[in-house]
Amino acid sequence: MRTWKAICVFCGSSLGIRPSYRLAASELGQLLAAAGLTLVYGGGNVGLMGIVADSALAAGGEVIGVIPQALVAKEVSHSGLTKLHIVNSMHERKALMVSLSDGFVALPGGFGTADELCEILTWAQLGIHQKPVGLLNVDAFFDPLLEWMNHATREGFIRPEHRHLLLDDTNPGRLLSKLSNDQAPRVEKWIDRAKP
Repeated sequence: MRTWKAICVFCGSSLGIRPSYRLAASELGQLLAAAGLTLVYGGGNVGLMGIVADSALAAGGEVIGVIPQALVAKEVSHSGLTKLHIVNSMHERKALMVSLSDGFVALPGGFGTADELCEILTWAQLGIHQKPVGLLNVDAFFDPLLEWMNHATREGFIRPEHRHLLLDDTNPGRLLSKLSNDQAPRVEKWIDRAKP
């Protein structure tokens, strides 16, 4: 079991159409607080982002937000966090979130969530970090993404050992347990130059 203090959560700035998305975000925030883990997230007070933060705070947890100045100006930053970092760009936001966190969980979301998840997996693949990454697959939301990853692995674009960099579960507690116990070997990406 790894020693960790903070989990970064990527998730939507919208609520989505299913109540199950909101319930999962709320349960995850509560579980993080109960486990004594700090929540690191994008700093917003809207959508699933706001729910996971509010749930962790209500359960007595620490919550650190990281938000670009441009979004603060649009009044979507959360004003009740333990700490709010205001940065200049989305690139700075992601880099700081990674440095503050010991693991990552993606909840349902849109382009931003997909961008953050793919970048953090790419960094793991390249050996930039060795932190566990998980998907909370609420109501099969991520099934198409997982199938694409499996397809890309079968087609030779993702190495099998890299496919296993992403853990998934439908239950927040089980997913956190998987991440905590993750001992997957980290094999850095290499290119086989012998192949055309």
